[in-house]
Amino acid sequence: MNPTLKWIGVSLLVLFASAYALLSFMAGGPRDALYLVRYALPYMHRGSLKVGDQAPDARLVALDGSSRFHLREKTAGRPLVLIFGSFT
Repeated sequence: MNPTLKWIGVSLLVLFASAYALLSFMAGGPRDALYLVRYALPYMHRGSLKVGDQAPDARLVALDGSSRFHLREKTAGRPLVLIFGSFT
């Protein structure tokens, strides 16, 4: 095997391992990093909203699970805060 190809292969392996270690640290662990790459990254994109812009209207499911409503119907111009998270 050519020594140059061997060093290129080792360098790529070290680069891949370093990237995976950094992603694991950022995601909270190796398992979470794998799920992040598999599920989240294909759907991530940057939006075009800026500070002070009106939030886009969204259609949501009510707590009863059967009816739907638009956010603007419920807020009537008042501020609205949405919190997405896990409380378990």
